[in-house]
Amino acid sequence: MRTRLSSLGTSLGLAACLALGLPGLGCSSKHVSFSGELKFGQTAEEDYQAGVEELEHQNWAEGQKFMEHVRAKYPFSKYAALAELKLADAKFQQDRWVEAADAYQKFAQLHPTHDEVDYAEYREALAHFKEAPGDWALFPPAYEKDQHSLDLTVKRLRSFLKERPDSKLRPEAEKLLAQAQGRLSAHEWYVAEFYWSRGRWAGAAGRLEGLVRDFPGSEHEPEALWRLAQACVKLEEQHRARTALQKLITRHPQDPRRAQAEALLASLRP
Repeated sequence: MRTRLSSLGTSLGLAACLALGLPGLGCSSKHVSFSGELKFGQTAEEDYQAGVEELEHQNWAEGQKFMEHVRAKYPFSKYAALAELKLADAKFQQDRWVEAADAYQKFAQLHPTHDEVDYAEYREALAHFKEAPGDWALFPPAYEKDQHSLDLTVKRLRSFLKERPDSKLRPEAEKLLAQAQGRLSAHEWYVAEFYWSRGRWAGAAGRLEGLVRDFPGSEHEPEALWRLAQACVKLEEQHRARTALQKLITRHPQDPRRAQAEALLASLRP
């Protein structure tokens, strides 16, 4: 009987919490009263730590309110900037990629000398990468879709690696850049093949040239250079064809098409 009453009490408590929209099970948050009011502390650090705990428990609304309170009441405290960063992290953790990227970018712009600025810049790029289309069953592959988010990822990461050579996040940034560039080069290859298969040599040559220029060393580079040379021959642009063949021979001396490339190059010499 006592067990049944205890269970009933827990259920009623949970129902009350759900009805009031309070965080956690059984109104367990020590930072929120039974009526739903936030229990603000006496210092910026106390309120910041309360917000961190709420966000860690995925109490997004309560955590956000604490962080906004810190920013408003203690704007010159170090915790105001940290609260901004935590709000960006909260958006990221909720898969709100566009909002997260924007929040990280604003943090970096407003706090260019902050100790965590490299973290914000890297996370902005990561948010753009997460926003980019992926491969899902029953849908076209990622390389057929819009690549704007991947373009932003690559742009941000290249800037990051240039400006933050000593960042502890550099290895992760390099790995992410390689992934993003691989997906973008696959997209360029897909479009180039589209033009190539239809005999649209100018379009194919432009895409192949861009692939080689923007993504040097990609897995598609040898075939791209070979096809670029052939497309330029059809367009009667011998100089572009010779340039492509010379790059193929120089960069990929072991490529099985080398003999063909050398023969074609010899035939194109003025």
